[in-house]
Amino acid sequence: MRIPALLPVLLLLAACSRGQPTAPMPDWDAVDVPAFGGVFTEAMSADASTLIPMLASDSASHAIADWLYRPLLKYDRNLNLTGDLATDWQVKDGGRTILFHLRRDARWTDGVPFTSKDVAFTLKLIRDPHTQSPYASDFASVSSWETPDPYTFIVHYREPFAPALSAWAGLAILPEHVFRGEDIMKTSLARHPKATIGPYRLAAWQPQQQIRLVANRGYYDGPVWIAERIVRIIPDASTQFMELEAGRLDMMGLTPVQYARIFPRRPGLAARFRRFRYLDFVYTYLGFNLNRPLFRDVRVRRAIAMAINRQEIVDVVLFGLGEIIATPYKPGTYWVNRQIRPWPYDPARARRLLAEAGWRDRDGDGVLEDTSGREFAFTILTNSGNKQREKAAVIIQRRLGALGMRVKVRLVEWSSFIAQFIDKRRFDAVILGWMLSPEPDQYAIWHSSQTGPHQFNFLGYRNARVDQALEEARRVFDRRRRKALYDLVQEEIHKDVPMVFLYAPYSLPVVHRRVHGIDPAPAGIGWNAEHWYIPKPLQRTAIAP
Repeated sequence: MRIPALLPVLLLLAACSRGQPTAPMPDWDAVDVPAFGGVFTEAMSADASTLIPMLASDSASHAIADWLYRPLLKYDRNLNLTGDLATDWQVKDGGRTILFHLRRDARWTDGVPFTSKDVAFTLKLIRDPHTQSPYASDFASVSSWETPDPYTFIVHYREPFAPALSAWAGLAILPEHVFRGEDIMKTSLARHPKATIGPYRLAAWQPQQQIRLVANRGYYDGPVWIAERIVRIIPDASTQFMELEAGRLDMMGLTPVQYARIFPRRPGLAARFRRFRYLDFVYTYLGFNLNRPLFRDVRVRRAIAMAINRQEIVDVVLFGLGEIIATPYKPGTYWVNRQIRPWPYDPARARRLLAEAGWRDRDGDGVLEDTSGREFAFTILTNSGNKQREKAAVIIQRRLGALGMRVKVRLVEWSSFIAQFIDKRRFDAVILGWMLSPEPDQYAIWHSSQTGPHQFNFLGYRNARVDQALEEARRVFDRRRRKALYDLVQEEIHKDVPMVFLYAPYSLPVVHRRVHGIDPAPAGIGWNAEHWYIPKPLQRTAIAP
C-alpha cells in the first residue's frame, strides 16, 4: 500500500496517539487552484447491477453508469435542458421532428470518434423488444430517424411528443462499434465496458466491495481534475460514518440522526467536512402488489393509508428532515396538485373500512379474518442497509398490527431484491423510493402498458382514466393543459391508493473540505461533480489504512 501524501488528518491522528500536542487544523481554502490528481472516495449503500444505462432500473447502477456514458442533453444547475453530446437542437414540424447537431470533439475511450451512427444504433437498440428496457416507452412514438452526416441526427415522431427532449436527456448513447452484434440482455459489457465516453472510465469492479473509476483525460466537456474516484459499497450507514470519521471517506449521505444529532457533536468533523441539505427529486412509499387478492379491494388500501401515522415516521425516522407527501411529485414544484391532501391518520375510520371490506376479528385473537377464516397477513419487503426504510417498516408494522393485521418485515440485499422479487413480482408489499427527473411525465410508472418484465409499473396499477390522461399529456405542449392532465392523474392515484406516499426525505450529503468546485444549486450539489477538484497540496493518492 502506498503511503498517503500530504494527509493532514492522518498526521494529526498519529500525533495525538503519541500524546503530542494537537496540530492545528489545515486551512482547506488557503489554496484554491484547480490541479489534476488525487483520489476521491465516497460510499454507496448498494452495488451496481449493470453498467448499461438503458437496462438499469436502480439508482446505484445509474450512479456509476452516468460517469461512463452520456446522453445528447442534460439538465444544468437550474434544471434547464442544455447540450451534452449534442451542441444544440431545433424542434420542427409542430414538435414532430427534432434536429440535433452533435459534438465534433467527442471520442470513445478507445479513440473512435462519436458520430450520429452511435445515436441511431442506441435508438434502434432501446426500441428493440428484446432489449426489455423500462425506458422504451419514451421512444415508442418515434417513426423514423436520419443520419445525413456524422454530426447531424434527425428524429421524427408520429405525433408531437412533449417529453421528447427530456427523454433524450435520459438516454445514454452506446458505441455502435462495441455493442454491434452483442445480445444486450446477456453481454459481458454490462460489467466490463470496452469503450465509454463520460468523464471517467471503469478501472476495476470488485462486486459488493468497491468500484474504481479513473479520469478520462480526453473528455470533451472540459478538464476532469480528480484523477481517481473510488466508490466503496458499504450497506450500513453507521459503518460509513465510522469510515468518514477515520478519514477513509471523502463523501457520504448522512442519515437524519447523523445529520441532526451526531455530526454537530463532532467538532472535528465540522472542521473537515461541509454539510448540505436540500429536497431532491425523490420520495419513499409503501407499494402494494395489486395482483395479490388481499390488496384488490380499494377499501383495504385506503384503510392501510389511514392506519399509518406519516408524521410519526418523519419525526422519528427522519428527525423532521423530510416532508409528508400526497402525490408523486417533488414538494413545492409546479406539477404538484395542491388540492390533494395526504390520507389522514385515522385508525377508527381505517377499522370501519376494513370491516366494510369483510375483515373482522372473528375469534377474539386480535387478528382480522375474512368470512372464510383467512387471516389478514402479509409481508413488507425492503432493502437491507437502508435504516430509514427499515425503521419506517417497523413503525408501519406496529400501527397495522394495532388494527389486527399480521405484518412481517423482511430485509433483502439490493441486487437480489430487484432480480428475485421486484422483477419477478414476488412480493406482497414493498417500501421503496422513486428518483424522478424534472420532467413531469410518469408514463413508465403508472400506465397499464408498463407492467411487463423489467418495466416500472411492477405494482400492476391499471386505471383507464390515468392511461388516457398520461397519453394525452404526452401530446400537449401547453404547460397549463399538461398540468391539468397531471392533476387528474394525481387525483385518480390518490383515490385508488396503489401506494401510500410516505415522505420526501432531504438529501444530506457531506463532502470533505479539501474538495473544491462544489456549487450548490437547485439541481443539488452533484450537477457539476465531474469538474470538482482538489488543490495540489491537499491531494492524496490512497485512503487511510
